[in-house]
Amino acid sequence: MRKLLPVLAVVVFILLQSIIVVKEGQRGIMLRFNKVQRDDNNKVVIYNPGLHFKLPFLDQLKTLDARIQTLDGQEDRFVTVEKKDLLVDSYVKWRISDFGQFYTATGGDYQKAADLLRRKVNDRLRSEIGSRTIKDIVSGSRGELMAGAQKALNTGDDGAEKLGIEVVDVRVKQINLPNEVSSSIYQRMQAERAAVAREHRSQGEEKAEFIRAEVDKKVVLILANANKTAEELKGTGDAQAAKIYAQAFNQAPEFYSFVRSLKAYEESFAQGKNNIMLLKPNSDFFRFMQAPIK
Repeated sequence: MRKLLPVLAVVVFILLQSIIVVKEGQRGIMLRFNKVQRDDNNKVVIYNPGLHFKLPFLDQLKTLDARIQTLDGQEDRFVTVEKKDLLVDSYVKWRISDFGQFYTATGGDYQKAADLLRRKVNDRLRSEIGSRTIKDIVSGSRGELMAGAQKALNTGDDGAEKLGIEVVDVRVKQINLPNEVSSSIYQRMQAERAAVAREHRSQGEEKAEFIRAEVDKKVVLILANANKTAEELKGTGDAQAAKIYAQAFNQAPEFYSFVRSLKAYEESFAQGKNNIMLLKPNSDFFRFMQAPIK
């Protein structure tokens, strides 16, 4: 029994070396003597997720990520159709569509794949941006630009499919103008806005002068009408007062003379007045201040 233990240990070890597991979200490619295994049709054999077997010490499994990858590109300079420079920052979503082709083209090196894909994406974006104006890129047709780039990368003669890659999405994150271009544009915009502001101020001052003139005209007219109405009312009031005075004088001339004299006394002897009158005691002015004759 003891003699069989080493044999069993070797068998178990060889069996463990023969078992391989491909995890979910991965695909496997088998190498035998560093050569990719192919089927009878000369296609690379792809191992799906699950349990598989290999020849121990001869076969080596290379796993590839089947999930969607993100290529976050660096900001690069592009030229529009009107020969204007733009700084475009973009990213790409991609995944392996042909694992055999991908491994053949890149050796399973994701960094190499990213570098190759980045050059293809930049070339495609350069072509798409070079056929559009800045206005089109910034506003309306940015979606068309990204969709066109994605389609061209997946169907072009030198597209991502040569790498065994499918481009899922192309997105432009940010579009900027170079500093030298931005400065000139901002200065021009500032000058244009200043000119518009001056024009608006001039128009505003002109309208303000017109409004002030109209208001002054209306004020003068209102004051004239008010003075006219006031004079008419005053004249009517004086006439009515004179009429009332005349009627009162005719009805009670003696009482009217008494009231007028009291008013004259009040105005003549009011406090604070330094009036000097030289009158005889029996003057008619003091006749209502004299004792009545019995």
